[in-house]
Amino acid sequence: MLNPIENLDGQQVWRLIPLLEASGDVQMAIDRWLLEQHKSGKHPPTLRFYTWSPPAISLGYHQRQYPEFWQNLTWRGQKLDLVRRPTGGRAVLHQGDLTYAVITSGIPGSRFQIYEKICAFLIQGWRSLGVELRYGTAGRGYIHNPNCFGTATSADLVLPDGGKLIGSAQLRRGEVILQHGSIRLQPDAELFTQVFGAESFTSIQISENWSLDQIIAALITAACDCFAIQIEVQPLSPSEWEEILVKS
Repeated sequence: MLNPIENLDGQQVWRLIPLLEASGDVQMAIDRWLLEQHKSGKHPPTLRFYTWSPPAISLGYHQRQYPEFWQNLTWRGQKLDLVRRPTGGRAVLHQGDLTYAVITSGIPGSRFQIYEKICAFLIQGWRSLGVELRYGTAGRGYIHNPNCFGTATSADLVLPDGGKLIGSAQLRRGEVILQHGSIRLQPDAELFTQVFGAESFTSIQISENWSLDQIIAALITAACDCFAIQIEVQPLSPSEWEEILVKS
């Protein structure tokens, strides 16, 4: 990889791609492309936030079993997409959520140590908004639950009442890491129940006091502090979009 770009103070400079709304296939193509570009030394570490339109269910890379009716679900007249992530884990319903993605390299440690190092900015960002988060404690039994938000492992972040706010997944290619995760903000209880069953929905009431822009701003500030970086805002260029859409 290329040596990371640094500012005059010796801080690493990361790219921030502004909030982007797109289909699940496109969002996953962007994350894969960013991983590949960083791995080949063509692209700096990147932070981005995005939403899914139309709403979608994303499946973990190795998740082969899921209910057949998921292929025909609709919400407010829109057919839900069924999308496969490049990362592991179980199914996530992307409606009323915000997704973050971090693409970086050179973080030492085990998979869960890397989770903790990356998730630190999520904990600090939400703390600045008055919300305390902690890691989940579910054991290996989670693999039998198709719903990512049905249990919380040590890779996930939960509220003091145990409700899961953020579910994350990771892909590692050598020293390069893609970690992305869904932050539940205003999920539709009826749709969630339709997808995962009557016992699956836990109400999350934390987002009414802040706009999406305020939440993202708090998380960006925390990322700069936790990773000791400077952020450079840079939307995807037309040529980059051309490369990405070929892969979507």
